[in-house]
Amino acid sequence: MATWKTYRIVEAVKDINEGKFVLPVIQRRLVWDEEKMEMLFDTLIKGDAFGGIMVIEEEKDTKPLFSYRNFTNDGSNLQSSEVLVLDKSQYFVIDGQQRLQSLYIGLLGTMNGKNLFFDLFSNYKVEFEFKFSKDEKTLPSLSKDELRTTEDRCWYSVKKLLDDLKKSNNDRIVAKQIIKNLSINDDLKKDLIEINVSSFYRNVISGETLGLSLVTVDKNEEEIINRQRIVELFRRLNDGGTILSGFDLVASMLKGFDWKMEEYIDVTLKEFSDITLDQDNLVKTIFLLQDNSKKEMAGIKAQDASFAVDNRDRITACLKATRKFLQYSSLYSYYKDGGKSFIPLYFIIYFLFHKQITNQQIEVYFDNFDTGNVDFPLIKKWLYLSIINGVFRSRGSGWIPYRTGVNKILGIMSKNKNANFPYLEILKMYNGHPLVFTDIITEDNLHTLDFSFIFYLIYDKMQTIRIQDIDHIHSKNKLQSISGLDENIINDIFNFQLLDYGTNRGEKSNLQLKYWIENFVQDKDAYLKKHLIPNDETLWVEENYTSFLSARKLLIMDKIHSNGI
Repeated sequence: MATWKTYRIVEAVKDINEGKFVLPVIQRRLVWDEEKMEMLFDTLIKGDAFGGIMVIEEEKDTKPLFSYRNFTNDGSNLQSSEVLVLDKSQYFVIDGQQRLQSLYIGLLGTMNGKNLFFDLFSNYKVEFEFKFSKDEKTLPSLSKDELRTTEDRCWYSVKKLLDDLKKSNNDRIVAKQIIKNLSINDDLKKDLIEINVSSFYRNVISGETLGLSLVTVDKNEEEIINRQRIVELFRRLNDGGTILSGFDLVASMLKGFDWKMEEYIDVTLKEFSDITLDQDNLVKTIFLLQDNSKKEMAGIKAQDASFAVDNRDRITACLKATRKFLQYSSLYSYYKDGGKSFIPLYFIIYFLFHKQITNQQIEVYFDNFDTGNVDFPLIKKWLYLSIINGVFRSRGSGWIPYRTGVNKILGIMSKNKNANFPYLEILKMYNGHPLVFTDIITEDNLHTLDFSFIFYLIYDKMQTIRIQDIDHIHSKNKLQSISGLDENIINDIFNFQLLDYGTNRGEKSNLQLKYWIENFVQDKDAYLKKHLIPNDETLWVEENYTSFLSARKLLIMDKIHSNGI
């Protein structure tokens, strides 16, 4: 059962500042930006409804249902802490933290080091204009908005306005004092200041414009049952909305069952961001390690949080070993560059986690990759073949990797716990599925494979398309002038190289290859070796282009096969 209580904004902000309103661990971090906060103040001063706030009221001298953190008036993030007994009654905010946090920051604090200002010449019939700034002098002095009644602006500190109104408790006196201090003589501008100050006073100080829904918690029930109930309420409030993603909700629910999850998630994401680990991937990893790839939010239990916390050291050891694997297999730069699928890493972590060895042994599991580790070459070849075939691309691979792929690979991995990595079984599954896959890389099928990974291999696993231009080695324009030369041959993958933006779009442009090499390339041997260009000057002219392609194909295929695929 929920009961309602009305609140004045100024009272709510005061209580936030004094720690009466707090954020239970299930709440995520502040995500609203300056613009959203400014829009909230426009809505507030207009007197429009902006939604109720839902809270649990926890009484003094009782143990709260959840650990909590305080609001901050500068947008910074605090860690939650465990509290056994409350020294005062407090409201635990279940829904509405972004709005309350924005009001607190705007009225008493700063955002990104900026204070909130109110344009007292705003056309109140259209919009009350607010803007964050470190210095009001940097704010625009004029407006080109045709709906305004004056193009002049009158920026005024929201914190000062609030303080002035609280001291006098009379909006008319404050407005007249502002008009006097600013030497305003124009009647229209005087009216604007008086009306805007009055609206601010009415909706922030005197009016009960904030509604609190108090959620009752029966402390006679078991703690875990009450937690489950509130976590479910939180899920329903946010499920399907735009504020929280599915995995944000899952993470919040896990934190609700064990407050240590907040610190665990924050620290782990920070430590392993270099291998693209994010909150979604960490939560999914926790589920997969329990052999569940189809866990739904409604099915999350306290045991999921307990599993993560109890196995924190082991999961961390698996993540460290996985990072080492990427380094030893020359894939670390590929992942660090960002935008790569984490799916295959799930199963390296899974493979390690279920080995019957200690956490310390897991962390150094791949350190003997070049001497006697039987699993390293199997995992490396599987991962290289999976990536070059685009098995884990979001589309176009012939299956849905995040569903079909994860389920099928997990099925194989779960049957091979504490065994050697099941390389052949996974490849057999690939070939038995309507998946575009080949384990034999040839010059004929290279065109069908992952373009970006091919270049990664060509350039000694050090460069990626994300930071380079894809350039025709032989000028496209010059090749097009050759009669009978097919466009597909001109745009053949074997006629492409990676080149920095400035060079490709500048001095190289459409120059003949031979002229470019002889007149612009300073270290010819290094350039030819880096780009796998045949060291034969006769092949650098357009007339011998087909022979150039044949020679470069050999160099590229040798490079790719040297990686064991």
